[in-house]
Amino acid sequence: QGTIHLFRKSQRSLVGKLTHEFRLVAADRRSWKILLFGAINLICIGFLLMWCSSTNSIALTAYTYLTIFDLFSLITCLISYWVMMKKPSPAYSFGFERFEVLAVFASTVLAQLGALFILKESAERFLEQPEIHTGRLLVGTFVALFFNLFTMLSIRNKPFAYVSEAASTSWLQEHVADLSRSICGIIPGLSSIFLPRMNPFVLIDIAGALALCITYMLIEINNYFAVDTASAIAIALMTFGTMYPMSVYSGKVLLQTTPPHVIGQLDKLLREVSTLDGVLEVRNEHFWTLGFGTLAGSVHVRIRRDANEQMVLAHVTNRLYTLVSTLTVQIFKDDWIRPTLSSVPIANNILNLSDHHIIPMPSLKAADNLNPVTSTPAKPSSPPPEFSFNTPGKNVNPVILLNTQTRPYGLGFNPGSTPYSSVLSQGFGIPGTGATQGFRTGFANVPSRYGTNTRGQPRP
Repeated sequence: QGTIHLFRKSQRSLVGKLTHEFRLVAADRRSWKILLFGAINLICIGFLLMWCSSTNSIALTAYTYLTIFDLFSLITCLISYWVMMKKPSPAYSFGFERFEVLAVFASTVLAQLGALFILKESAERFLEQPEIHTGRLLVGTFVALFFNLFTMLSIRNKPFAYVSEAASTSWLQEHVADLSRSICGIIPGLSSIFLPRMNPFVLIDIAGALALCITYMLIEINNYFAVDTASAIAIALMTFGTMYPMSVYSGKVLLQTTPPHVIGQLDKLLREVSTLDGVLEVRNEHFWTLGFGTLAGSVHVRIRRDANEQMVLAHVTNRLYTLVSTLTVQIFKDDWIRPTLSSVPIANNILNLSDHHIIPMPSLKAADNLNPVTSTPAKPSSPPPEFSFNTPGKNVNPVILLNTQTRPYGLGFNPGSTPYSSVLSQGFGIPGTGATQGFRTGFANVPSRYGTNTRGQPRP
């Protein structure tokens, strides 16, 4: 049976869980390179912050924030490796791919918050511009540029690479693309470098370094310190404009929206599914982006009663799996249930046996399992299926056949000489047979007298 533990083991704290997952990621050799770049990044950030304080340059501070963003991108790359190692669990049935989406969203939002902080500090500096020392301004610029480019080009960051291609272009990319077309018109050999659009991270690193170089030259030549504040605003606006489309794209993924570029393909596939053999209706379809490049969805399919469920499921999955990698299909058969009429015995004063003749009914062998109206198995306790329809005749009142003859119908039964009084004493049944057969109806409000007498005259 196993050992019985009287006391449950204490659960790990949040720090303990993070330490365990970090050890899991560090065990993979692919993550050693990222950890090495992360350590170098922390050293560079420390030196750059000291140089920002010594030079009193807010433009260099804004450029240093790009190096801090590189640290966030390295953390996102580690999370991407961790997601590939983890398997789906009962709590996360779709896997852990949304963690890297959340990491990208958090990194881009933090970069935009840093840009807003720079704009706020620059607005204050316009009122009182401090003196800028250019001793280490140019050195810090080249150190940050070299490390940023080396990090972006050396490490394949799958989440940010996908977002930079899938998100809409920033205003900086659009202006550079217009300039590149003009340059490539003169020098066609540069089209492979500048077109169709440049990497947004490389572009903002080069543009920020160019702004700092212009700042250094203007301060050295004319002591124009206000250009440092202007360069800081330019770098902050470029950072905000570059990160905003990525934040919007990753935010839409977190909100489980359908990507606009696949809506047309999904509509085409759903039309093809609706024309499959046995499919009557496709309903409750919902498709959303689970992670970067991963589409999930669910759909309900109503099929004919005589259709093969497994065959229809295979065809539907085969059609949609080309676009939707994680798919849930629910099959419903087109079925309905006939309503069961209420069984209530008729009182003796409702019908006059002398005026009506009862049509004989065959004996019911399994009266408990058969419906007295339809002679089919009735399941009043089971709920109706999801796809049920109003059966014809559901709301039609029962009809009693009137007697217009003076003797019973010839149905092959010998009426015999049994008087009606004896039949009345035995219950409603077939005249001459003595077999009791209950007469059931679905209406309650019936007049006490209904019909004609034996001579064809209406009864009072």
